[in-house]
Amino acid sequence: HGKARMVLRDANKEREVKATIRVRKDSVIWMNFTVLGVQGGKALVNKDSITILSNVDKEYFVFDYKELSRRFKIDINYDIIQAAMLGNLIIPRKESDDVKQESSMFMLTQQTGDINVVNFVNAASQKIEKVEMKEGNSTNSLVVNYSNFQPVGNKLFPYNGTISLFYKAVAGLLNTTIIFEYNKAEVGDRELKFPFNIPKRYERR
Repeated sequence: HGKARMVLRDANKEREVKATIRVRKDSVIWMNFTVLGVQGGKALVNKDSITILSNVDKEYFVFDYKELSRRFKIDINYDIIQAAMLGNLIIPRKESDDVKQESSMFMLTQQTGDINVVNFVNAASQKIEKVEMKEGNSTNSLVVNYSNFQPVGNKLFPYNGTISLFYKAVAGLLNTTIIFEYNKAEVGDRELKFPFNIPKRYERR
């Protein structure tokens, strides 16, 4: 669990929020957002779907992973989201994966379906500093950058990161970017709560 500053940016607008983030391993990710000290919304990511609630607009969105994968032309599921947030391998390593070293970096190249994934791993720290996912027959891609690694528990955790999604739409090539900067992160075994209620007056979009 931790606290972070997040910047959400797309072709239409940019919004900065402060977020409280809680994760129960392989189960649920919960976020509570505040804007200028006022609660702006929540997000709940579980094995089946992603639900985003906006207190500002009095509405909520529910996305299933099949819909997201179809929309962005890249396979998306809970495990991928959790791995991306924690700075872990998005795709489990296989014996057939290609590994080569260039200067201070190992490059681990993986293939899943039409998606080519390149992980840039720091040879000294063994931490992933960059991930590039590209769809072979399109311009769709996902790029994740990690930096400012600090110890959390007995592991190094990236306190800073940028997730950039490029995908083709009717309007052309679009870019959605999420920037996060943690100011606090802890790991422990105490029970965390994940409160998430949708008021009846809120409209589903």
